[in-house]
Amino acid sequence: MEVVWNALNYISEEMGITLKNTAYSPNIRDRHDHSCAILSPDGYLVAQAEHIPVHIGSMAIGLRNTLEYLEDDGKDLGKEDIIIVNNPYISGTHLNDITLIKPVYYGNILAAYIANKAHHTDIGGKIPGSIGGDIKNLHDEGVVIDPDYIIKEGKPNTRLIKKIMSRVRTPEYLKGDLMAQIAAIKIGEKRIKDLISRIGIEKLLNSYHESLEYVERYVRNRINERLKPGKYSAEEYLEGYEEDLTIKVSIEVEEEHVKIDFTGTSWEVERPLNAVYGVTISATTYALKTILDPKLPFNHGLYNILDIYAPYKTILNPSYPHPVSAGNLETSQRIVDTIYKALAEASEIIPAASCGSMNNIMLGGRDWAFYETIGGGCGGRPLSDGVDGIHTNMTNTLNTPIEVMEREYPIQFIQYGLRINSCGYGRYRGGLGITRAFKLLSNATLTIVASRIRYNPYGLRGGEPGESGEHYIIRDGKRIDIGPYTTIQLRKGDIVYINTPGGGGYGSPTDRSRQHIKKDLEEGKITIDYLRERGIE
Repeated sequence: MEVVWNALNYISEEMGITLKNTAYSPNIRDRHDHSCAILSPDGYLVAQAEHIPVHIGSMAIGLRNTLEYLEDDGKDLGKEDIIIVNNPYISGTHLNDITLIKPVYYGNILAAYIANKAHHTDIGGKIPGSIGGDIKNLHDEGVVIDPDYIIKEGKPNTRLIKKIMSRVRTPEYLKGDLMAQIAAIKIGEKRIKDLISRIGIEKLLNSYHESLEYVERYVRNRINERLKPGKYSAEEYLEGYEEDLTIKVSIEVEEEHVKIDFTGTSWEVERPLNAVYGVTISATTYALKTILDPKLPFNHGLYNILDIYAPYKTILNPSYPHPVSAGNLETSQRIVDTIYKALAEASEIIPAASCGSMNNIMLGGRDWAFYETIGGGCGGRPLSDGVDGIHTNMTNTLNTPIEVMEREYPIQFIQYGLRINSCGYGRYRGGLGITRAFKLLSNATLTIVASRIRYNPYGLRGGEPGESGEHYIIRDGKRIDIGPYTTIQLRKGDIVYINTPGGGGYGSPTDRSRQHIKKDLEEGKITIDYLRERGIE
């Protein structure tokens, strides 16, 4: 089982390598904003690459919904067919994430499903980048693709591909990235068939069930070791448009089982902050996995010990066609923060809050678009400082290299580095956020989707909260502040400053060692004035 399981995980990794190496857009090629997975014939997630949690956690739900849709629509899924879908209410996440699914047959036996999900830079809609903005309906966010054939009996569906290309701002990126996804699917299929030729189909199918049962047994034991039985609850807040939103969770830890209930969470809104149920499942399972055992390979066995309830028509389980582009990004992060906060009394290994935002930047014009997320500070931990300038929790991408951005877009960078003094101080300080500033070399539309502007990342055990995010534009020498979710027209020569949040501190600042304080100063991560404000000499 162990040999086969590791082989399947590496097949997923190789699919990801193929995808990024053949992709066109910087978002996939350089930032690695994609995920790959293998699912059993009965739809259970059995193997994954170490890609993006919010993608991976929704794969099984997306597959099940897609198969049900195809059956209701009278469509067969043949040996040489590949399905494309991005409707979030079917596949999970948001419209920019296009999912491809293919069955793998060995003879006439269904051996597996393989899937990948990639974030396309632009999927049409009202604004470049297709995320955020003054959107009140899913269809205003971009092209909605219900499950359909992108490959039928081995032949590309060129009519569908051209139709999608005609409705986006970056058609060549979209086509090239779709071809990269197909290439990744094909290499995954080939590797699974190679594996079967060595071990036989029966051993492969048996290994699925054995690995699922193993993870379930392992996690049940971990619950008893890592979490104190009891009932726990917490609330966290997310900056909204007209009014701020509440995420409320009640968690009951039982012997070998955990119940998570989001009753009391804000109702769905006519803004893009709704997170489809697949995102809620992703964020919840991610949070529990990191607490129970971060090193445990993830598969569907974890789902069997969790009972997750999110009331219908709330921001964590909205109704179609509410917009959802930012829920996948920002709301997912706040779910993790809320679960960690609730279970801080049940476990001693939970860190302070990380930056809590993906810090999304969309930039573009009539025929170009750019998207990236920017890292922030990781929360201080029970035995060490938080990591500086890193993507945390529900995202796992890279920052786009500034050389790539300057080559591909009308942008000139003037600053990129760690944000001094942004950490929440404590016995173990939070990580620093990032400062990223660039000048526009042409007119463009800028959209920022970022939270933790009004609500700082919390500290734990007496640690201070991290610094909140701060974003602004310098135009003709004057500063224009940017709110959490803003779309603004930029002029040539405008300078945009993005300052991402730092992580919260862990433990009292007065308990921080002199050696660590000296190192912070020497490395320029804090200043003398920062220490004096805290009464530290």
